[in-house]
Amino acid sequence: MEFPQQTRRNWRSRGVRAATFAVLVLLTGCANGDFGEVKPSLVRDDIHDWIGPNAFAGPASPFQLTDDERALRDLSYPLLEQPYNRQRWNSIAGEYGLIGYGNGAVYSPADYSNHLLSGETRSPTSRYARLIDDIRNDSTRLPQFFETAGRVLDMDRKRRKSLPFVAVSPVTRDDALKRIEENRAVVAMVRGRLRERVTSYRFALGNLVIESPSAQAVEAERLLNRLQGQIALYDRMLPPTWYRAPSLAANN
Repeated sequence: MEFPQQTRRNWRSRGVRAATFAVLVLLTGCANGDFGEVKPSLVRDDIHDWIGPNAFAGPASPFQLTDDERALRDLSYPLLEQPYNRQRWNSIAGEYGLIGYGNGAVYSPADYSNHLLSGETRSPTSRYARLIDDIRNDSTRLPQFFETAGRVLDMDRKRRKSLPFVAVSPVTRDDALKRIEENRAVVAMVRGRLRERVTSYRFALGNLVIESPSAQAVEAERLLNRLQGQIALYDRMLPPTWYRAPSLAANN
């Protein structure tokens, strides 16, 4: 049976990522280092390059990623990854795209709640604290992601307008359009996952309040409303291209 060339290429790409992951884990023994972060020795510059083709679900452009395009993919990953899968022993598998967090990933609003409420804890306070931390972390990540998205999409608009006035081959033109659509798809995918994330947080908060009422619910609700407001704002408009979002450290 003969498979399409693009299908064979996708399989080869996944095979390379899987082999890379296996070799790196064997060499280092464990994926996570201090504070649960992925060991620097396991991180390559192209670790999140798979996100673009995954979001676009079409033939990828062979163009080299610009610095902003690569940053867009790096910044999108924490917003695609499920919060309860962070800092686990196998986190590096998700980083390399071996665990599905992109388009096609199965979503259920109850998943986050099930993980939050499962297992034994000494006090419900820890569950509220985890929910609050997850909401705050997402809220902190949004400015840098959407600031980068604004620059990438602005350059893509200029690139598209330039195509009729630049002498390039039809193949080069098609590859440019593929990259433009790929970048747009990454931003759209993150926006969709963020809306799902808010629904999951709200579902979990409701269940937590019923199971273990606490004054901490007020803080969780306040942060969740703020996150929802941020998402709605970035859905309507992106930051100006000259704007530089504060660093993550500045938000702590």
